[in-house]
Amino acid sequence: MKKLLAVLIAFYLFIPFVFSQDDEIRQPALGISFVLKDFATAALIRSTSLSEVFRNDKWTKLKNMSPGMAITYFKGLKKHIDFAGTLTGSFVNYPVANNTFSNNKFLLEADASLNFKLTSEKYWVQPHFIAGLGGQKYANYYGAFIPLGLGVKVNFFDETHLFMNAQYRVPVTTQTAAHHFQFSFGVAGALGKKKPVVVPPPPPPPPPPDTDGDGITDDKDKCPTVPGLARYDGCPIPDRDKDGINDEEDACPDVPGLARYKGCPIPDRDKDGINDEEDKCPDVFGVARYQGCPVPDTDGDGVNDEEDKCPKLFCTKANQGCPDIKPEIKEKVDYGARNTYFATAKYTLLSRSFKGLDEIVKVLKENPDMYLDIEGHTDNVGKDDYNQTLSDNRANSVKQYFISKGIDEKRLSAKGFGETTPVADNNTAAGRQKNRRVEMRLKYF
Repeated sequence: MKKLLAVLIAFYLFIPFVFSQDDEIRQPALGISFVLKDFATAALIRSTSLSEVFRNDKWTKLKNMSPGMAITYFKGLKKHIDFAGTLTGSFVNYPVANNTFSNNKFLLEADASLNFKLTSEKYWVQPHFIAGLGGQKYANYYGAFIPLGLGVKVNFFDETHLFMNAQYRVPVTTQTAAHHFQFSFGVAGALGKKKPVVVPPPPPPPPPPDTDGDGITDDKDKCPTVPGLARYDGCPIPDRDKDGINDEEDACPDVPGLARYKGCPIPDRDKDGINDEEDKCPDVFGVARYQGCPVPDTDGDGVNDEEDKCPKLFCTKANQGCPDIKPEIKEKVDYGARNTYFATAKYTLLSRSFKGLDEIVKVLKENPDMYLDIEGHTDNVGKDDYNQTLSDNRANSVKQYFISKGIDEKRLSAKGFGETTPVADNNTAAGRQKNRRVEMRLKYF
């Protein structure tokens, strides 16, 4: 017990060394509180688990807790640290291992703790963590414990506040002390009054200086650290547009510019948003991606290259800059398509197809800007999937023929439509023959 008291006294003696005067540091205060002690819940947590208590709501009811009273002395150490010394008295049934005590013996406890506050005294509400050391006397037994917990202080006036806390008291002397919860609710009043803040009178003002030495004293100088002119209230000649050219020499004082243009920005004669120093066509309205020049029209047909599908062929706007395909060329393509033949139920080209296809090859070589779409079609004999595959393969056979004759693959597209687009009645042999066909179309884009 003597060792415990020595620790508490040393803990208290430490206070004056760490105390510092500050408006946000707590004044000394004395409080009285009502306490409730709960041994049953602590025992249940130790025998099961905290989660079990929460899950099954096995907290001890208030009416089954042991009441008591406490007196607490508070003193601020720093903005966020307070000292609390508490003396608590209560009549309890104290459950201690290997000891049997009579019911409702008086328990006297004394503890010293630190309150680690989340806010300083300038806030109304001050939540805090609690940690300390305490000693107790119950019957003829002495013990020691460590109080750990959470609390909150609510300021109402400078001299009065409420405080509440919940502690879990961990025994140090396990033979004479037991695990338990303690809940407190009380009110505290300040001891003494705050010292008034003494504000020293200001020194007499010095004579007006002239910091920048421009002959205008600082009390009349709107730019006291920069030499200036009287006509500008002590400031230098202004530069409203901040371009480094003062307004008296700036032909464009409200627009940043360059000295070589007398303070004006680089001109843009064609008003296309690209200044003349970067504009390769300074007198013609253009766009930035062509360095200030208009979008080019390579073939001169009035349709610019970005909209002209045939930028190297002169034509009208009606066909997006491309010429119409001549009827005689269309007829050569249609003839070659009508005279394209395959082995029965296969996609192998027959030799009698070559004459017409070679005419189309000639057309494509003479017109390098043209593209060709190749379509394969079948009748409805056989399964849909089979006919689709057959039409795809036949269209690609024609495409491969053109590639073998030197036509760039990028100019050719091949697609099969199976039996989906008949041109005649599939219920007759003549109709089915017409539906087994290849169609080809020239285009420029």
